[in-house]
Amino acid sequence: MVTLTRRRSTVAGPRREDAHDEDTTVDARAGAPVTAQRPRFTPTHLADGRELIYVDDTEPYRSGAATRRLDDPRPLADRFAPVVGPDGTATPFVGPQMRRDPLTGEWIPMASHRMNRTFLPAADSCPLCPAKPGAAYSDGEIPDTAYDVAVFENRFSALMKVPGEPTDPIALDGEDLWSVRPAAGRCEVVCFSSDHDASFGTLPVERVRTIVDTWAQRTEALSALPGIEQVFAFENRGREIGVTLPHPHGQIYALPYVTPRTTAMLREARAYRDRTGGSLLADVVAAELRAGVRVVLESEHWVAYVPAAAKWPVEVHLAPRRDVLDLPGLTDAERDDLAATYLALLGRLDRFFVDPTTGEPIPLPYISGWHQAVVGEGRELGRLHLQLFSVLRAPGKLKYLAGVESGMAAWISDTTPERIAARLQELA
Repeated sequence: MVTLTRRRSTVAGPRREDAHDEDTTVDARAGAPVTAQRPRFTPTHLADGRELIYVDDTEPYRSGAATRRLDDPRPLADRFAPVVGPDGTATPFVGPQMRRDPLTGEWIPMASHRMNRTFLPAADSCPLCPAKPGAAYSDGEIPDTAYDVAVFENRFSALMKVPGEPTDPIALDGEDLWSVRPAAGRCEVVCFSSDHDASFGTLPVERVRTIVDTWAQRTEALSALPGIEQVFAFENRGREIGVTLPHPHGQIYALPYVTPRTTAMLREARAYRDRTGGSLLADVVAAELRAGVRVVLESEHWVAYVPAAAKWPVEVHLAPRRDVLDLPGLTDAERDDLAATYLALLGRLDRFFVDPTTGEPIPLPYISGWHQAVVGEGRELGRLHLQLFSVLRAPGKLKYLAGVESGMAAWISDTTPERIAARLQELA
């Protein structure tokens, strides 16, 4: 195991645009001290009305001495404008809907418009890249020619709150069995870097610290929106995962319902509390630390371990030592520590598999997502933790879900958690 220590920062709470503090952290990969500065959040709007937020940690933008380009010159219609049909008749814009499965209680958003979203564009036409200096403006999402981190509402959003649209459920086909209501949430894209060829694991630690602040700030803002029940920040990486834009980015979903996995976790946490009086998620971390065999990395504030019942070929959970409900609840010291610890963990994961022909490490395709406390009922049962997993079970081989897994959600692991942990420990 590797122990990472971090020097404590002095400023707590949400980042203000006029903050000028600095603190010293340690880059876990290089061991050299770096200066982490508080980022500046600058909101604006794109041509169709979607929100764009620049998050700057470099000068002259972080201090406000200069401002990124705030206007979007694209000739885009307002996204909520009436839709004109082939006969010239205009009808009100209707957002995506979701239907409740009466057999499971799950809400299923119907986002058919996403069939037309951008798919694996050429590097010179990626909509997440900054505008080209001096060139005619292309259909990119970020007007400036450079940025540090940028957040914007997804153009092909599966969840969308339409102004004035009723949110009360209705019966599909007049049958009360099938409840339908608007998928009135919000989907945001978080661009980690303006460098198209970068990845999260290659970012400097100070940029990762900015991203942690961004996740926290957006979680707080999105949780305050009417009707939102859960906020999920995540990253999909690699074509094997289904990524359609290779530019380094993640997403944040503000959901108008509690997801099936979180519902199951809340059910187990509530039953555990009623039975023992304890916190299930906190006691799991404590038990993993006592057992030790599956713990792969420890720092002052964080513990990374392969869960005892891991389902995926590669799976790791990263949890704070302290009980924290969500990302906004992290202290500055915990955020500093997270930035370096997460990079160290990603570095090992990118060496987990080796190409048998070349002997070179294989960049791991993965899904990495933050489990946070829900907004409403059951919030006290939550505990922040990151789950990172991969569908790659061996070089060139993916885990495909078998019939019993896809049809019955009855998982069968292709390995053991102890094997996964032993490999990650070996890579320390």
